[in-house]
Amino acid sequence: MIRTLTRALIPTLILLLGQAAAAVAAQAYPLSLDGYAGADGAISVQHQGDTIDPYFALQALLLAHEFGLDAGPYARRWADWLVSRQKPDATFDRFCRAGPVWAPCKTADADDTLLALWLKLLDTMPEGLAQSPVWRKSRDSSVQALQRLIDPQRGVYLVSPVYPHALFMDNLEVLSYSQPCQRDCGQVDARRRRLERSIHDTFWNPDTGRFLVSTQPGQLTVAPTFYPEYVAQLYPMLFSFKLQALDQRVHYRDWMRQHRASWLSQSKTDFAWGLVAIVALKARDFETAGCWLRYTAGARGSAHWIVTDEVVHQILRKNKVSEAASDASCR
Repeated sequence: MIRTLTRALIPTLILLLGQAAAAVAAQAYPLSLDGYAGADGAISVQHQGDTIDPYFALQALLLAHEFGLDAGPYARRWADWLVSRQKPDATFDRFCRAGPVWAPCKTADADDTLLALWLKLLDTMPEGLAQSPVWRKSRDSSVQALQRLIDPQRGVYLVSPVYPHALFMDNLEVLSYSQPCQRDCGQVDARRRRLERSIHDTFWNPDTGRFLVSTQPGQLTVAPTFYPEYVAQLYPMLFSFKLQALDQRVHYRDWMRQHRASWLSQSKTDFAWGLVAIVALKARDFETAGCWLRYTAGARGSAHWIVTDEVVHQILRKNKVSEAASDASCR
């Protein structure tokens, strides 16, 4: 009898142990957004900043979630804050501080990627989504708004109804959102494959061996700069997009050989570009990631450091990436 009861309790004990281990793991790597997140849930672009761009808050929270930082408390408060400010057409504004109030001050830079990241964040919180009619209504209207942005000719997503062109990096971010399915999952997979093909066919230029950054005319005559042209060539590796005409390892090595020095110096005049360090981490290039930590040490919390960079810094530390030694060659 005792032996039977013991056997019956084993699954329950395993479940409890698994839950306890998950709880410990979550507690071991808490996300800290001190100076970025307010008590009301708002998340500013910069440390103690006076602007909010929902794109960067969503990007930062999703990166934290993907790499095992416990973003849950921030994500729930942020979702409640943002959903209450979603416009009737399901799009979002950017916000500026007016005294103690966050007031809309600009339209979103791009509706397509912002809608996709918003949907992606909601789907990381299934319990909250199940419990909140407001979140579910937002999710439904956001799906519809995103679908209205598909270019029927090219099969890619347009920036917005006002700017009817498509951006390469935006479409990769839309591709990173996979709509959950309980039935007809084959159709969801087929739509994803069609979008992958459409992105490649629309943006890949076989003559230059590079991706175009936009469908706007004149792309081939624009002088390339670090952003958007050079960053765009590395963006596929951020989202595991298949480089059909390129060897991924060779492509990464060549990019770093050509642009690493320029990237590491960005925080002196522009922004730190922590997303590139995430690509290095995915490529298991810990030396380069450590160089980024060294070169941006003085930029943390400055005007050249955004909430995404802060999350990347914490992700690298979680993954035991150390700042490159002063005598290490990072060029």
